[in-house]
Parts: sequence; structure tokens; C-alpha cells
Amino acid sequence: MINIFSKWKAGLTKTSQAAFTQIKSILAGGDIDPSTYEDIEALLIQADLGVETTQEVIQALKQAQINPNIIKSIDLEKLLRQELSKRLIEPPPLSLEHRPTVILIVGVNGSGKTTTIAKLAHYFRQQGKTVLLGAADTFRAAAIDQLQIWAERLDLPVISGSPGADSGAVAYDTVQASIARKIDVTIIDTAGRLHTRYNLMEELKKVHRVIGKALPGAPHYVWLVLDATTGQNALQQARAFQQAVQVNGVILAKLDSSAKGGMAFAIQKELGVPIYFAGLGETYQDLEPFNPQAFLDGILPVSSS
Repeated sequence: MINIFSKWKAGLTKTSQAAFTQIKSILAGGDIDPSTYEDIEALLIQADLGVETTQEVIQALKQAQINPNIIKSIDLEKLLRQELSKRLIEPPPLSLEHRPTVILIVGVNGSGKTTTIAKLAHYFRQQGKTVLLGAADTFRAAAIDQLQIWAERLDLPVISGSPGADSGAVAYDTVQASIARKIDVTIIDTAGRLHTRYNLMEELKKVHRVIGKALPGAPHYVWLVLDATTGQNALQQARAFQQAVQVNGVILAKLDSSAKGGMAFAIQKELGVPIYFAGLGETYQDLEPFNPQAFLDGILPVSSS
């Protein structure tokens, strides 16, 4: 457990230093005045919590100050941790009762989608599960090659088609192969696409439908990979994907490279879907199940006093 928390702390260094370390400096001691709230508000918005979430947190802090026991900045820091903690959703346990459990991965180009799939595959195999990959991103030959390279490194089977092939057909074949081989977890890649491209989003809907025809009830999970370095800009993408293919989970990629880790709060506030995993490094071992407590401790460590 100590190693896990240390990994989160290291992965969240940029977010912590960009905003939350400054908040701790503000709350290092002394009395509270109006400028204290203004400074905290500016830093929370800078960390990409979102304006609405930030205002809710600030209002809660101001209300709490009415309590005569809350008179020092250190008390305010404890309250800030409590308010932030309330806004982090504990992801529900993954259900892998279906065989195969089919996971459809979606996201825009450059979000880290294909690399995240490799990390996921490694994670599930470490859990003792058999894994099959589906390279249904047929729009880019490089995407197929990239997934096949990862599959070779991890010694995993992969179903792919030629560049330009029907992505729905590849997805269908992947599910059928998983059923035949009695695979535990099937992870299907899709073409990275801008949420504003209507035709591509319709193609994604088709892939989703075809998977359901290959295995009724599938896909069991539709996870959206979001690039944490884009902060609030990722939310508009997320809404479009959620509407198109019923996204029921998020993976935050590149969290270790981002100073905008506060977007985790905005995601859960505005989308209402859990964050299942976070990318905390570049190797296939650097994907961690989302841990709200470790996340909070990583951005705002407990002060000793």
C-alpha cells in the first residue's frame, strides 16, 4: 500500500506543485481574511477543478468558518480536504463475470488510447485473466501497427484487419474469437476521432452495435481515455462520446505529465461516471486503479500539526 501511495504522490507532482502546494503555503498559518478565499479560488480554477466545483468548495469553506472553532488557516486546510474528498467517487468494483468481458476503448487522437490499452491488458493479465486485443482502429495503419507491437511485447493475441477495412467487422471478429477461445477480457481499440466529426461518431456507434450483435449485452464497459494535460477542454469531448456510445467509465491518461489533475473533480461533477484508472507513467506497468484517497493525498498531503 505504501508503494501505491508513493506512486500516486510522484505521479501527481506537477498538479500538486502548480496549485496545491501554493494553497498549503497560503494555509500555513495565520488568520483567515477575504483574500485567503480569493487566492484559494484562483488556484483551484488553475488546477482545473472547474468554476462550478470551485465555487461550491469555496462557499462550503466560508460557511464552515462561521463555526467559532474554525479560526485558523490550518483548520481551513482540513476542511478543504474534506470538501475535496466528498467530490471524489470511489469507482465500483469491476465485474468480470462475463466471459468474455468486452471493454470498448474510445477517445480522440493523441489521448494515449492505444498505449493505455496495452497498460490495461498488462493489468488484467497480472490479475490472472486471459486477454485478447482487437485492433478496430482501421483508419490509421500506424494504429494497427502500434497495437500489434504492444501485443508482441506483452505476448498477447490480437485480431486486426487491413488498413481501411470495416472497423465493425474487426470488432465482430474479435468478439467471436474471444468466445471461441474462452477469453476472460477482450479490449477493443477504436479510431481516435474528433467529437465534432459526425460521420466518425456514427461509425463508432456502428462498432458499438455490432459488438452487441456478436455478444448480447456487450460491450460491458465503454471507457473513454482522456488526456489529463488538456484539462477542462477534455470535458466537451467526454460529453459527446458519452452521448454517442454510453460511456460508463473514464481513464485519465498522462496524469503524471499534467498540472491539471483537478480535472478529476470536474469529470465526476459534470459527467457522473467513475474514473477507473489513471496513467502515472510511460511504461505498461504505470496504470493504477483510481484511488480517491491516494489521489487526494498526492495533490494535498496532510499537514502535520
